[in-house]
Amino acid sequence: MDPHIFLTLGTALKWVGLALLPLFALPLIVLSVPRLLDGAAKHLIAVIDRFSGFALGGAMACGLLLVFSQLIVVLLRYAFGLSFTWLNEIVTYAFAAMFMLGAAAALRDGAHVRVDILRPRFGEAGRNWIELAGAYLLLFPICVRILMTSEAGLARSWMLLEGSRESDGLPILYLFKTLVPVFAVLLMAQGLSESLKAALRLTGALQPAEPASDAKVSGHGT
Repeated sequence: MDPHIFLTLGTALKWVGLALLPLFALPLIVLSVPRLLDGAAKHLIAVIDRFSGFALGGAMACGLLLVFSQLIVVLLRYAFGLSFTWLNEIVTYAFAAMFMLGAAAALRDGAHVRVDILRPRFGEAGRNWIELAGAYLLLFPICVRILMTSEAGLARSWMLLEGSRESDGLPILYLFKTLVPVFAVLLMAQGLSESLKAALRLTGALQPAEPASDAKVSGHGT
């Protein structure tokens, strides 16, 4: 397969990413100039949250695939003494895909484990500032780092249409490796949505978070 196809596609995606970078300044603009872009921000939040929901649907499908594949593996191994590499790889791929596709929706729903003791002590404004700081200082840089470090290996994997190292394994390792940048992009997008929500709450354009979320945070903290 011609490697120039992947190089051209990668370059195009990189330029698309650069063109979308100004979107990540939107929460700061919302904070600086209240009510100027509130409508656009709320629309973008709805689009991103809906997209994360679609990804969650894929994660749920992977979860079902994981359960049934693992059940078949156990039955074949202990009832018939059989083992297939490709079936074991399905279990591994489904397990990883379930988490990588569902991470963004978990961020949206506040399901990520928070290990902090200070955040529950702050008021509504303080918690929103922490959300913004966490996104810009931790979430976005880490996701960008993942994208940068996975670029070279992913391009090579696609050029080779890399498969399993085992002869009877699945020939789709390159697709599995693609989940890594997909995971980073989904998290960045949902991080943008959460940052916009925090900025809109700080300006009063969005209702404060429900009290139940505080209890959830307190329960996760140690």
